[in-house]
Amino acid sequence: MEATLRWAPVTAIAPVAWGATYLVTHRYLPADHPLYGAAIRALPAGLLLLLVRRRLPHGSWWWRSLLLGTLNMGAFFALVYLAAQTLPTSVASTIMATSPVVMMLFAWAALSERPRAAHVAGAVIGIAGVGLLLLRGATAVNATGVLASVLAMTMSSFGYVLAKKWSASVDVFSLTAWQLVAGGVVLVPVAVAVEGAPPALDGPALLGFGFVTVVGTALAFAAWFTGLRHLSAGTVGLIGLLNPLTGVLLGTVVAGETLTAQQVCGLVLVFAGILLGQPVATRLLARVRAPRLAISRAPRPSPGTAGTTPGTAPTAAPRSTPPPPPDRERRPASP
Repeated sequence: MEATLRWAPVTAIAPVAWGATYLVTHRYLPADHPLYGAAIRALPAGLLLLLVRRRLPHGSWWWRSLLLGTLNMGAFFALVYLAAQTLPTSVASTIMATSPVVMMLFAWAALSERPRAAHVAGAVIGIAGVGLLLLRGATAVNATGVLASVLAMTMSSFGYVLAKKWSASVDVFSLTAWQLVAGGVVLVPVAVAVEGAPPALDGPALLGFGFVTVVGTALAFAAWFTGLRHLSAGTVGLIGLLNPLTGVLLGTVVAGETLTAQQVCGLVLVFAGILLGQPVATRLLARVRAPRLAISRAPRPSPGTAGTTPGTAPTAAPRSTPPPPPDRERRPASP
């Protein structure tokens, strides 16, 4: 329980920062250069963490960093940008919200972390809450965008589980830095080939990229992989539901958007799903149920004590004492 109370708030930094990244990206970053945007987000953040830690990959971590960087950073960022361009934010976010279930399945297969009933229930409730929070009536659905969202969600979920499996002997900052640098290196040539020259950045765009790079990427992914190291994949996946929730709340506070009754219900369900999947909540529920189970399992009185008063011990029946042996006939002693 102490570990959860310590590491769950650290892990929550990541989805909260990612939720804020939606607003910054929409307002300040160039929308016509998703590949360059992803590369500028990943590569400087990785170099920053690499300067802090000053440790290069070794042995098998060269190809592991390339694989994880492609799954969790490079291809993931590009697919998310593609989904954002071709799908309404509500649809894309709802698809991404199914990642806790996918992470549980991958963790079950790769790490033998069998999903708990509370995790599954929390995921179902949380996904329902995201649906109420974001889906509003009939929306146009683009098949390419849906495929991009599903691929991004599946690839990142698999990559997070692989990172959890492999990272026992590597510190979190090095693990995060190697993946970000590898993802950025993969993205740069693709961006040059597809989008041509890099975009011109004004002052607000530079500040926006500064926030996205330092807070939304370097800090966020370091917190995320820290949580994966200390908590189960199911618990971390449910904490990730704070991502769309933060985006909606920031839109309400900063952009002046109003929440409908449906969205308020969605917020409540998302919070309930996250809390239900935390081990602390599971243990508290177990403690509440324990006295009831103890009462239901108490031994029932035997038929002979059915008439006793409740709360008092049954009175034992008096034992029947055997009759005294008959006196023997006294004979006079022989002379």
